[in-house]
Amino acid sequence: MKTNKYVEDLKSKSTAELNEELVAAKKELFNLRFQNATNQLDNTSRIKDVRKNIARIQTVISEKAKASN
Repeated sequence: MKTNKYVEDLKSKSTAELNEELVAAKKELFNLRFQNATNQLDNTSRIKDVRKNIARIQTVISEKAKASN
């Protein structure tokens, strides 16, 4: 249920807002990977969640691009 709400929130945002959120998610993923490499990360499942969120954001961006053509 949470993912459906998250996707609906993404669909309501503009392309510029989605791009900003994508950049933020990629930065978060980089930081999580860095923490994992230095054994500072407690919740390793967060990496998987962020990767899936990045994929969701990219999917919504591509759907908006196809709809505008």
